Amino acid sequence: MMFEEQRRRMVTEQLEARGISDSRLLCAFLKIPRHLFVPPAFHHEAYADHPIPIGAGQTISQPYIAALMTQVLRLQGHERVLEIGTGSGYQTAVLAELCLEVYSVECLPELADQAKRRLETLGCLNVHARVANGSPGWEERAPYDGIMVAAAAPRVPPPLLDQLADFGRLVIPLGDREAQTLTLLEKHGKTIERTDMTSCVFVPLHGEYGAD
Repeated sequence: MMFEEQRRRMVTEQLEARGISDSRLLCAFLKIPRHLFVPPAFHHEAYADHPIPIGAGQTISQPYIAALMTQVLRLQGHERVLEIGTGSGYQTAVLAELCLEVYSVECLPELADQAKRRLETLGCLNVHARVANGSPGWEERAPYDGIMVAAAAPRVPPPLLDQLADFGRLVIPLGDREAQTLTLLEKHGKTIERTDMTSCVFVPLHGEYGAD
């Protein structure tokens, strides 16, 4: 009951109060036990308004940022979504609630293994995962209606734009190691419409198009 109350307050005070209004998304955040996606030593902070370390130099994003990135994809339930940076698997679980199929790529095997176990425990059967560098995306399963990149890059990796379906949406933090801007890109044929949303700080994307 303690964690259920914390989830309710997280949704009310951190998400709804800041303009997160997608009812399906809010239900997913109410349902998914976020504390299971952080190390036991941080269970008491699982629903707090800040990122939390998950090991290997990585973090689980602040709830509001995770919700904002999800909301701008405008998922209706029929989409195929590519996630770059599985991390703890929490965002993956949220996406699995909201779309048809999730294809998630994680470059760190230890995080990928932990996330896989958590997602299996929760019964997320529509998640397909691989351990690989996320910069090139996952070409074999393209195109994707939505792409979420949970790591910072100096520019949008061209392969991800190539793998985005027409009328698809891609959200990514763009910038250097110290500061980035959360950015939404919408594909309309050969035209890419860009919207800068808010400042943020993410761990760097690895690989050819990353900041490492």
